Amino acid sequence: MAINYYTEEGLKRLKDELSQLKRVERPRISNQIAEARDKGDLSENAEYDAAKEAQGLLEMKISKMETAVSEARLLDTSLVDNSKVMVLSTVTIRNVANKAEMKYTLVSETEADLKSGKISVNSPIGKGLVGKSVGDKAEIQVPSGIMTFEIVEITI
Repeated sequence: MAINYYTEEGLKRLKDELSQLKRVERPRISNQIAEARDKGDLSENAEYDAAKEAQGLLEMKISKMETAVSEARLLDTSLVDNSKVMVLSTVTIRNVANKAEMKYTLVSETEADLKSGKISVNSPIGKGLVGKSVGDKAEIQVPSGIMTFEIVEITI
C-alpha cells in the first residue's frame, strides 16, 4: 500500500473528479455502447469496439482513483513545524546568484502544480529545501547545473 499525502483541497479535488467519472462519464459510455449495439452486427461495428475500449480505460482510471482515495492521508497543518521546511511549508527562497525571490508551497507529487506555486517535495528543488531553516543555504542540482538558494521565510 502506497500512502499518498494530500492537502484538504487536493483530496477534495481527487474525490470530485472520481465522482464526476462515476456519475457522468460511466453512464455516457454505457449509452454509447447501447447505441452501438442497437446498430446491429457487433463483429464489424467500429463504434461498439471504440466504446468498449473507452469503457475499459475509464474503469481502469476509476479503479486507480478509488485506490488513491483509499490510500490517501490528509495532512494536518496544525502539526507542521515552520522552523524547518517540510511538506505543506510555504517557502520564500532567494537565488543567491541573481537575488530573485520565489515562493513555493511544498506538496505531494500528486498535487504539484508549478503554475500555482506548488512543487513536489520529491522534485530536485523540493528535496534540496526539506529540512532547511530560515537563513540556511541550499545547493540544488538542477538540469542547468548547481543553483544556490537562501531560505528567506517559512510559513504554513
